Amino acid sequence: MVVEQVNTKISIRALNFFYGHSQALKDVTMDIPANQVTALIGPSGCGKTTFIRCLNRMNDIIQDRRVEGEILLDGQNIYAPGVDVVEVRRRVGMVFQKSNPFPKSIFDNVAYGLRINGLKNRTELALRVEKSLRDAALWDEVKDRLHTSALAFSGGQQQRLCIARALAIEPEVILMDEPASALDPIATQKIEDLIQELKRKYTIVIVTHNMQQAARVSDLTAFFYMGDLIEMDETPKIFTNPNKQQTEDYITGRFG
Repeated sequence: MVVEQVNTKISIRALNFFYGHSQALKDVTMDIPANQVTALIGPSGCGKTTFIRCLNRMNDIIQDRRVEGEILLDGQNIYAPGVDVVEVRRRVGMVFQKSNPFPKSIFDNVAYGLRINGLKNRTELALRVEKSLRDAALWDEVKDRLHTSALAFSGGQQQRLCIARALAIEPEVILMDEPASALDPIATQKIEDLIQELKRKYTIVIVTHNMQQAARVSDLTAFFYMGDLIEMDETPKIFTNPNKQQTEDYITGRFG
């Protein structure tokens, strides 16, 4: 079930995850390559979001949860004793399904994480904010209104602003949980185009219910079902000639 890649960014080994007595992930082993887009597909409740939240320890906030196995970021187990969880989350950023801009200005939204991390120099802040907005393909739309409220944005702009906010602290990996599910087709295309640009600099893992989207944006696709990783391979192969009957049944709409 491991896809061999020359340059692996994250290695997952025998990952099990439990909510209380309920097992949400079962012995998941896979490699996520650097500077590629890995899509996670599967029906609701199959473990995709639980899995992606394991990659930056976002599940730590849940009571009565248990994690077994290893997740290696550049060879270092992020679940090892003494690991700085704040640093893990700086290196592995996240963009959520629902855009969640703060009730602040556009500038202050993007600068938020930088200020929390101690950056106070106003010139440096301005440069980093501009770079992040450019990387999120948003600068030209907002450069003349940086100090207006982010809440006045359209949904698609808000989502790109949340991506800019994640980029500002210079992560290495970007996790995206259904980033376009609430957006119209035009805004969705902008997010998909942005993902293709971002993979030049970042490793991207995206959860999507939209299989056409997975086919369009990803290099690799992993199919989850009932907590199991059923199959992972290059995206064209998954969608045209999967190895497992279960994968084919899902992709052709026989269930899910």
